[in-house]
Amino acid sequence: MSSQGENAGGEGGRYRREDVARAAGVKVRNLRYYQERGLLPPPRREGRIAWYSDDHLTRLRLISDLLGRGYTVNGIAELLHAWEEGGGGLSRLLGLEREMTRDWVREEPVTMDRAAFRELFGPAATAEDTRRAVELGYVRIEGDLVTYPSRRLLEATVALVRQGVPLAEILDAGDFVQSQAAALADRFVGLFRRHVVGAEGLEHLSATRLQHITEAVAALRPVAGEVVAAEFARAMARRMDEEVGELLRTEQ
Repeated sequence: MSSQGENAGGEGGRYRREDVARAAGVKVRNLRYYQERGLLPPPRREGRIAWYSDDHLTRLRLISDLLGRGYTVNGIAELLHAWEEGGGGLSRLLGLEREMTRDWVREEPVTMDRAAFRELFGPAATAEDTRRAVELGYVRIEGDLVTYPSRRLLEATVALVRQGVPLAEILDAGDFVQSQAAALADRFVGLFRRHVVGAEGLEHLSATRLQHITEAVAALRPVAGEVVAAEFARAMARRMDEEVGELLRTEQ
């Protein structure tokens, strides 16, 4: 979920049209189309502003997932209607989707103007570096404002730059880390899909089974991060020990 303020996108489950579309990975024009086809409830309006909720976001993600699995829009509408008529099946399914996707990312965004950005990095940041940072999702640029979705990553980048590491090489490392993190995520999600969800798929699961999966998600969420952190710490300890040994041998 977005952690920006209401006016920028999503704090407390309130999203403007552009923000909920971006968070769900859909085009803005699709929101009206989904509403017209009965797939998405209308937003709540305050004056001229349409506010979307976390429930809209989870439903949009579910629609995108079903489209990606080959369902037609009409088929999705029928499926959603059947779930809604089936004793709250859709609400349970959306609750599971919220449980599966929430709390993975808890970051504090940082927004500044371009002048502050240039002052922060100085000549270390070239136009190409900025383009790559946007491409990798480390920054968003909207007019004169630059937003870093993660304060932690911003602070780590600044610390490395101040130690003399070229920004281009930091971005190279970030690109590599992203690819490795994606592979790890695929592995963990694959394990969960095969051994917790099972082969029948979510749409055919009973209420009891859905509740079991929801509880499993809550229990397993911290495990992935702890495993990765522990293994990275072990690898860094081994690698630093080797590096120190190599430096000592060089000095002899």
